[in-house]
Amino acid sequence: MRIDKFLKVSRILKRRTVAGDACKAGKVSVNGREVKPAYQLKVGDVVELSFAAGSLKFRVLGLKETVKKDEAPSLYEIIASPGEA
Repeated sequence: MRIDKFLKVSRILKRRTVAGDACKAGKVSVNGREVKPAYQLKVGDVVELSFAAGSLKFRVLGLKETVKKDEAPSLYEIIASPGEA
């Protein structure tokens, strides 16, 4: 699954265009490397999202095309959230 779609489906970012823009701006890295919106994400990848207030680091636990709002957090495991890292 593409990284931009995963960020939207998992509800980490609200819209896919916002996720794509974040990737293009160099704010998204997977396993320590900056990625473009089309990067193919795999289970077990460690993703880091940079924000002005810090960064969010999480491990991908599952890839699904669609999930209900309640199930979205089951797709990832937070390693470090803003303020911790």
